[in-house]
Amino acid sequence: MTEAVVIAIDGPSGAGKGAVTQHLAQRTGFHVLDSGALYRLTGFAARLDGLELSDALGVAAVARALDVHFIPTESGNEPFEVMLRGAAVTDSIRTDQAGVDASTVAALPMVRAALGDRQQAFRRAPGLIADGRDMGTVVFKDALVKIFLTASAEIRAERRYNQLKNKGMNVSLANLLESIQVRDERDSNRAVAPLKPAEDAVVIDSSGMPLEAVHDAIWAVVSKVAN
Repeated sequence: MTEAVVIAIDGPSGAGKGAVTQHLAQRTGFHVLDSGALYRLTGFAARLDGLELSDALGVAAVARALDVHFIPTESGNEPFEVMLRGAAVTDSIRTDQAGVDASTVAALPMVRAALGDRQQAFRRAPGLIADGRDMGTVVFKDALVKIFLTASAEIRAERRYNQLKNKGMNVSLANLLESIQVRDERDSNRAVAPLKPAEDAVVIDSSGMPLEAVHDAIWAVVSKVAN
């Protein structure tokens, strides 16, 4: 049996990968992997357990034992209800702090190894849309399509600010921008699986593009090879 195809969507935080991934999933009927959520969940669960995020052994053990479920919803903002240990944590893992924690634990090789097999298990027929930072460079090197979606830090901070404000969260645009810039630096310069486009990826900068234009640009790439 031919292995299920993968469409890899990589890029920095706030580039719009989640919206693109859901749009592609609706058009193709493929399964979805939000790899960033797994790292957010790992950091969140480690904090629940009272661990220091620098404790590689402890955090890796948390990653291996994650009791997590993604339940589809009808919401465009949050297409999945994320359940951790039987409790809904969708909003809790979407905070800026959870993103910083995700970047911190993602820099630990033992954590990345612990989550590697779990991510591979999402690959099922008819196919998979994989959203992350190293989907096309590490986890699914044989992906049929590789997209690297990016935008300026200022645009990404503004998008994140509006998203969190719409959820009723009290956030600072300046703090979000600083957090994104720090995270970009950490993700791009970590020793293991740094954030970068795969050599065969199509790079799309969404800074000045409305969402529909981004969808159209990516579908133009996908439809050439995925149909």
